[in-house]
Amino acid sequence: MAASLSASRSDRWWSAWGRSLRPPRRLKFTREGKFFVGITLGVGFAAINTANNLLYLLLGMLLALIVVSGIMSELSLRDLTVLRRLPLRAQVGRAHLVEIEVYNHKRRVPSYAIEVEDLRAGQPADKRCFFLKISPKSAQVAAYRRTPTRRGRDVHVGFRIATRFPFGLFEKSREVPADGDLVIYPAVDPVQLAATGQGRSPGADTMVGRGRGEEFVGVKLMRDGEDPRDVHWRKSAAVGQMVMRERAREMRPDVTLTLDAIRPAGAGDEWLASFERGIREVASRSVAHLKRGDRVSVHTTAGGVVRADRAFGADPLLRYLALLEPVMAPAATKPAVPAVPEPAQ
Repeated sequence: MAASLSASRSDRWWSAWGRSLRPPRRLKFTREGKFFVGITLGVGFAAINTANNLLYLLLGMLLALIVVSGIMSELSLRDLTVLRRLPLRAQVGRAHLVEIEVYNHKRRVPSYAIEVEDLRAGQPADKRCFFLKISPKSAQVAAYRRTPTRRGRDVHVGFRIATRFPFGLFEKSREVPADGDLVIYPAVDPVQLAATGQGRSPGADTMVGRGRGEEFVGVKLMRDGEDPRDVHWRKSAAVGQMVMRERAREMRPDVTLTLDAIRPAGAGDEWLASFERGIREVASRSVAHLKRGDRVSVHTTAGGVVRADRAFGADPLLRYLALLEPVMAPAATKPAVPAVPEPAQ
């Protein structure tokens, strides 16, 4: 326990130390900026060689544009707060929206041409939002659409805030940490289940017969000890005896699905692909059974169990399947060879 706490503290210290060594701003030349810097160097070289005052004046103007660009871009990047709003659930193959909100804390200076890039751990930053103008003491909201391609936990680590304001010669950016994670559910395919047993209507949870279900299938004479809340008063007044409603018997079968989660030693990518197909198939069948009203239990060969029914929905089951990882099979141990006694001399 103490060792794990000290390890986590050291990891946090090293990550904070690494962030402190990063430059607060990063500058990148655009295509136009490279031409502009090249022209500025050419004018400066010509001014030094010819001692022409007009060339010196032009050089000063070009350098002043670079200085003004740096100051105005810095003002646009300062005092910005970025928030991320993730959806409640996401699924492989289905697009979802992620909202990005940028708040400008400056009192008088607006921010122009702000580009926010959402950073995720272990994945390329391919999603970004653009804000043309963020007024002082106000916020702007934009969203990007993303379609996940694999299940699991999608970890967001921060944002990259950049701007090319005002002349588009340079792109100045800074990174801000912002943790967040989103569980990506496995894909669910439409599954045609087998027909239900006799006496059960399709899509229902009850079977014809006496029981304590929610539906009524007939009437009967009241006996001693029965619940008077089921008395059919109109029928009772008509026949002159106490008549009760007869309830249908509930039938919610338990469906058990098994998933192989033990990875054999030496198994390669083919086994992993088969494991992912198994998760997708189990998720699809589970959702189909839940829609029909069945109770579903998913058992893994590694010992994991998850249960779901229509009352709680499929979220607990799909979340379990989304985070399920295979377990390595224990290595086979060779039987010990008994020692052979040496012959007596």
